[in-house]
Amino acid sequence: MKAAVYYENGPPGVFKYEDVEDPACLPEGILIDVEAVSIEGGDTLNRARGELATVPHIVGYQAAGTIVEVGEKVTNFKPGQRVTTVNMHGSHAEKRSVFAQTAWAVPDGMDIRTASAIPVPFGTAHDCLFEFGRLKEGETVLIQAGASAVGLAAIQLAKRAGATVIATASSAEKLDRLREYGMDHGINYKTQDLVAEAMRLTDNRGVDLVVDPVGGPTLQKSILALGYRGRVSTVGDAGREDALMDLSTLRAGNRSITGVFLGAEIFTDRVYRNIEKMIAEIAKGELKVVLDKSFALKDAAAAHEYIESRKAFGRVTLTP
Repeated sequence: MKAAVYYENGPPGVFKYEDVEDPACLPEGILIDVEAVSIEGGDTLNRARGELATVPHIVGYQAAGTIVEVGEKVTNFKPGQRVTTVNMHGSHAEKRSVFAQTAWAVPDGMDIRTASAIPVPFGTAHDCLFEFGRLKEGETVLIQAGASAVGLAAIQLAKRAGATVIATASSAEKLDRLREYGMDHGINYKTQDLVAEAMRLTDNRGVDLVVDPVGGPTLQKSILALGYRGRVSTVGDAGREDALMDLSTLRAGNRSITGVFLGAEIFTDRVYRNIEKMIAEIAKGELKVVLDKSFALKDAAAAHEYIESRKAFGRVTLTP
């Protein structure tokens, strides 16, 4: 099969488009022909500095396609079914092998690009808000990187739950577009003081919850934007800078910070059912997947460069 691979970490230019051996179908797994790859934020971070589990390495958490083989222990899927899948790596290829426990059936009529971009962003956003963030109706949530796939999912889920939603983005244009998905107030982090604006928008009370996929210095700002007993769900390092925090700023307001990693519970029934439910809601039009550009698999380097330019609004995909 063809795949976008690399032999060492580095900028997008490390990608090579090569023939590699087809993956084997596991007894507990399925093998799919990949039709759409959703490039996750973690994919770009892993390419830049993550561990190479294989050499050459095929990066990528998320892809959707059609099953071509099922393992002998799999009873809930069959060849010919369309599925969306999650794995720790291997999405940037024409075929991928995954455990059946990390594959979900794609509803009839759903666009395969849409399906590819659901499990990680929506599962992550839901955990940040509810499982670990304990968001309640009437509370105020600040969502960092609102135009990211996790941010867009979190905005919709928080608004649906009855929260007041504040989101950050790098331009007025992006903030205007975020209103369509449920954002009540926007903060341009390039031109405005994030903490001061969060306080102004809450009458100096502070927010109840922050969803922070950015990390780095932004994480300290997230803490300072909290009100009494406020919580931060920290879920990534998209900013690619070291997180320098003064943890003493948590104490005075009895605030808390929780690390969130969907992968730690990806094999649990709770996560499986939750993602399955949101796939059904998206199929019904109750939630929306926002897609940006699509690139050919052979152009993986250009796709990663586009993501790192921070021009994207929503998820960027690859097509083998």
